[in-house]
Amino acid sequence: MAENFESLECWQRCNELKMFLKENVLRKLPASERYDLYSQILRASRSSTANIAEGWGSYHFKDNIKFLVNARGSVAQILDHTIEAESWNYITKETLIEIRCQTTRYMQVINGYIRYLRKSNE
Repeated sequence: MAENFESLECWQRCNELKMFLKENVLRKLPASERYDLYSQILRASRSSTANIAEGWGSYHFKDNIKFLVNARGSVAQILDHTIEAESWNYITKETLIEIRCQTTRYMQVINGYIRYLRKSNE
């Protein structure tokens, strides 16, 4: 078991994604999107790391997996919201390609941790 949630690779990767979004997406959204798309992306990025942390702190591995599934869903939401941002020309196609690569890799990392937990507790 990891010493703390910050040492989990899935948390580290989702935190990297959160920082990437802050620098490369959120700052580029127009003020008119402040309470809509901006808020959605910010909440999904925060939710991804928060769910991993909450799962790590849970009592039972099944609870941990439930929170990891929620984190994976938040990462998928990030991709959906950034697809919308690109379609409105708020971000470049290149930024979306990078986000698509990151979200795919990070969901795979979360899936790997879920598999590890399931195998460890059979």
